[in-house]
Amino acid sequence: MIEITDRILNILTMNMANLKKIVVLSMLLVVAATGLKAQKVTLDYYFNRETRNVEGKQVRWHYLWDEQESSGFMIWGNLFKKNGATLDSLNARPTLANLKNTAVYIIVDPDTKKESPAPNYIMEKDAAQIAAWVKKGGVLVMMANDSVNVEMEHFNLLAARFGMHFNSDLQLHVTDDAHFSDGAIDLKNNPVFKTAKRVFLKDVCSISVPANAKVILRSAKTGATIAATLKYGKGTVFAVGDPWLYNEYVNGRLPAEYENDKAAADLAAWLVQQTKKGR
Repeated sequence: MIEITDRILNILTMNMANLKKIVVLSMLLVVAATGLKAQKVTLDYYFNRETRNVEGKQVRWHYLWDEQESSGFMIWGNLFKKNGATLDSLNARPTLANLKNTAVYIIVDPDTKKESPAPNYIMEKDAAQIAAWVKKGGVLVMMANDSVNVEMEHFNLLAARFGMHFNSDLQLHVTDDAHFSDGAIDLKNNPVFKTAKRVFLKDVCSISVPANAKVILRSAKTGATIAATLKYGKGTVFAVGDPWLYNEYVNGRLPAEYENDKAAADLAAWLVQQTKKGR
């Protein structure tokens, strides 16, 4: 009787082991069939590399993934991770080799000499490499700023590759917290921002875009284009006239009617989705 029981237990154990193998194999087959994989979202740390003095030492700050302060991108980064992406940063020039495993590459507010004593400017060779990467299926995000706070001349070398141009103007100027409505943009049936209904941007530049671009955000006062997207080869470009979605404007500080937190989630999801279309 004991021998029979042992045989039954051995059979059950073998069946359970086989069942686990079948489950794992099935999951792998589903992943392979649907093309699911962790997409890498890389944030530029080369053209934007501001430092500040902290207890006698120069430390990096401003638009960093791990920066919890208002000036960082930690909240937006976490939203990318919720969409299955992994985060990375690039401290070197964005060559095809350096961008090889990147699905989304984000350049934010390139430094002026006011922000860095020896800024790394975007040169024609950089623009050519980035454009070639986009053409192969990469998703590029360009976030400028008002002309006083961004190195626009060289940033426009890159924008020109896609027929775009960041303008030296000031849109959505907001003087103080009592005038939030001056930076309001209402959204309806937006192809990118599907859940956010009203967003807030402050002191941004406009963008001139080609006929094949889709305008995503537009100033209600002037009609100027604030954000746009277009296809380039197999890839996608998203451009906006401000860093916009850093912690300060997605952490609940704004009045409840402004849904920048939803906009950050919408854009993260949309960008990750574009990587699946282009590759």
